[in-house]
Amino acid sequence: MDVEIRLLGPNEAVPIELLLLADPSEEIILNYIDRGECFIATNNNEIIGALVIIKTRPETIEIVNIAVKEDFQGKGIGKQLINFAIIYAKEQCEKTMEIGTGNSSIFQLFLYQKCGFRIVGVDHDFFIRHYKDEIYENGIQCRDMIRLRLEL
Repeated sequence: MDVEIRLLGPNEAVPIELLLLADPSEEIILNYIDRGECFIATNNNEIIGALVIIKTRPETIEIVNIAVKEDFQGKGIGKQLINFAIIYAKEQCEKTMEIGTGNSSIFQLFLYQKCGFRIVGVDHDFFIRHYKDEIYENGIQCRDMIRLRLEL
């Protein structure tokens, strides 16, 4: 599959519906989208994936959202987005990349570790404190944020 990844243009609409697949709060998405850069993955001019990166500290960048359209999941698009983010971070002379995901996000935890990220901490009850509605994924309540890091 031919996938192109590029920065979302200034006059292009943010793919909110796609980003909501990875983060169920539009309010939180709109907060970090203003502070970061949104990249999109396209196939035949169709947006099939998105990635939002923000600078968090000196020499540190964080992937705050990564989403792939459901019809395209399991085809390596997420891995391509992560690899793109790693190359981008290195080009920006970043030294560390971070990502967080829910304790119930089993497939995401697998992917991130496969891409070289290591678990560095747990923010207990993060999703209870920051989200109005309960989140369930894979039959598990999403309560804790698992924090992962990759030294570049």
